[in-house]
Amino acid sequence: MVYMVQPETKKNSQPEKATQPELPLVSVVIPCYNHGQYLREAFESIWQQDYPAIEVLVVDDGSTDNTRQVTQSVEGVRYIYQANQGLSAARNTGILHARGEFLVFLDADDWLLPGAISSNIQYLIQNPKLAFVSGAHDKVFEKEGYTQEEVWEVGSNHYLQLLQGNYIGMHATVMYQRWVFNEFLYDTSLPRCEDYDLYLKVARKHPVAHHTRKIAAYRLHSSNMSGNIPKMLETVLEVLGRQQGLLTSPTEQAAFTKGNKIWKEYYCDLLYKKVTREKTSSSSEALTFLQHRPFLLVKFYLKKAAMIKSLIRKSTPAFGLRLLHKVGLYRREAPVVGKVDMGDFGRTTPFSNQFGYDRGGPVDRYYIENFLEKEASTIKGRVLEIGDNEYTLHYGGKRVTKSDILHVNDSNPIATIIGDISSAPHIPDNTFDCIILTQTLHLIYDFKGALATCHRILKPGGALLLTVPYITSIDRDEWGETWYWSFTDKVLRKLMAETFLGGKTEVGSFGNVLAATAFLYGMGRSEIATRELDQYDPQYQVINTVKAVKA
Repeated sequence: MVYMVQPETKKNSQPEKATQPELPLVSVVIPCYNHGQYLREAFESIWQQDYPAIEVLVVDDGSTDNTRQVTQSVEGVRYIYQANQGLSAARNTGILHARGEFLVFLDADDWLLPGAISSNIQYLIQNPKLAFVSGAHDKVFEKEGYTQEEVWEVGSNHYLQLLQGNYIGMHATVMYQRWVFNEFLYDTSLPRCEDYDLYLKVARKHPVAHHTRKIAAYRLHSSNMSGNIPKMLETVLEVLGRQQGLLTSPTEQAAFTKGNKIWKEYYCDLLYKKVTREKTSSSSEALTFLQHRPFLLVKFYLKKAAMIKSLIRKSTPAFGLRLLHKVGLYRREAPVVGKVDMGDFGRTTPFSNQFGYDRGGPVDRYYIENFLEKEASTIKGRVLEIGDNEYTLHYGGKRVTKSDILHVNDSNPIATIIGDISSAPHIPDNTFDCIILTQTLHLIYDFKGALATCHRILKPGGALLLTVPYITSIDRDEWGETWYWSFTDKVLRKLMAETFLGGKTEVGSFGNVLAATAFLYGMGRSEIATRELDQYDPQYQVINTVKAVKA
């Protein structure tokens, strides 16, 4: 294979920087295929870095646009040409020619954010055993004109986390040790997802790190390879599938299985939004649905039918609709009055009086546990939970330095603190980094006093994670005597504004008429599809949540 390397030229040069020879060199490799129009912006983002020891290489992968001319007009950039072979081959060529001790791969249409190089390099200098470090990024939706932050906290178990999804998301946020490429290169047989493939291979064998500082901006536009959703899903499942034979523990197998499910749900949901927006689906898109989530294809065509029905309803006079209904060509949205088929719900007693515990677990736990999983990074330091510490240990893990359990009396042998949280002067101020108060506030008559105590005993910057019921049955046993309240999302916003003055509050709300009905009848979580639970109707709030951070 022959590469053509152009010498550096003297036009439109980068700003001069004071040289510090003692600093290790960072090579920024920019593969480019017909994205010459974006190169100057990429270059500028590199020149603005506060780390001075940087070299820049552009690998022109057979472009037919102005990539060569733009690159050769800028001093300090090495130009390397190769016949078109794809992104993986272009990156491998950059590795071959790079001189740096550390490598960064920046796609031509993306850019680095200020401080990107210095933020990442400090991790690798301080810990040479790290194969790479990655950070957060912005997604820039060019056509739509908005930016979305992509920030994930991943402190450990990086290989397991990567089996469940690509938390890195953007390759320019990654800085590699040079020695990584003595063992690994990009797989040129992969037309996409080659970065995810490399992350998995490296993280399986070597320690890696991740942080939440934003490193780069990822531009989304019509020519992104990631725009072909069926192909992206096909390739990402192939890449993940390569790990299956390497799994060595039940934990890894569980993460792998979960990752397969997550990828299918993620891309099929993206695809559903796309075909719904465009009101049509191609044969490859329909096949993707059939293979992985067939109900979405049915839902799409039902939605199209509903649109047609709506058009008929709007344009047809009443006597015409009556005629169509009579011959079976038109149905009303709801059953005719008096013709509702109640089925299994045609009873005045629930299926279970145990909130669904005896039918696979309560429906409301789906919302509660999703909330805690989403806020898991907040559960850290010294944590207080009511009754037991199951959620603290499950979602906080190693981030928790001390776990306390509060119970109202000494009947609980695992309690570390005894007292009524609505009035607990014996608990010192500013004690806890996090308080988990799930499904408890409605059992406390003086709920405002309980919230005031939570605020008082939290450290500044500490967080209260609260869940409360709104639509629910009342416990027939132990808690029935003290079941006082239900809380809407609106009253929670008012309560938090009064209690957490100057702090930051996020209120969430979950449920719909089906979820509420299932919960009231005592159905189990497994009896309701996730897609049905995830639909939200503010008229039917099953569970409401709060994350309140003390100022």
